[in-house]
Amino acid sequence: MNTRQRGSTSVEFALVFLLLLGFLLGILDFARLLYTWNVANETARAGARYAVVCADPTDKARILATMQGLMPQISDIDVVWQPANCDASTCESVTVAITGLQFRWIAPIPSLLASPLVMLPGFSTYLPREMMTYNPLIC
Repeated sequence: MNTRQRGSTSVEFALVFLLLLGFLLGILDFARLLYTWNVANETARAGARYAVVCADPTDKARILATMQGLMPQISDIDVVWQPANCDASTCESVTVAITGLQFRWIAPIPSLLASPLVMLPGFSTYLPREMMTYNPLIC
């Protein structure tokens, strides 16, 4: 073996390992993003279901607390009851939307190329009250 090429295998391994590690972190980040997307959709659905069955139009804080039990990084939600200004016995439907949800990259390359925080779009679910009637006994 030539003495001038000593250690070249280690250098080549280090370069290939960095590329492989970056690729692996990118795959993990993308999987985390898809997982967060799916959990946000399910949390919006569960929040709308809870609102239809257990909440009245003044219970936004209870709906938010229930949703944060499933996804703690939720900071704000929008709850829209139909028709406007209804009470627990006259509301016909509800739309629950998650707003302001952010995703943080852990891989260094997306964090350098874009901002480390990515704003996710709003996730919303609409449920009519006739689907599940208001029942304060089970809440």
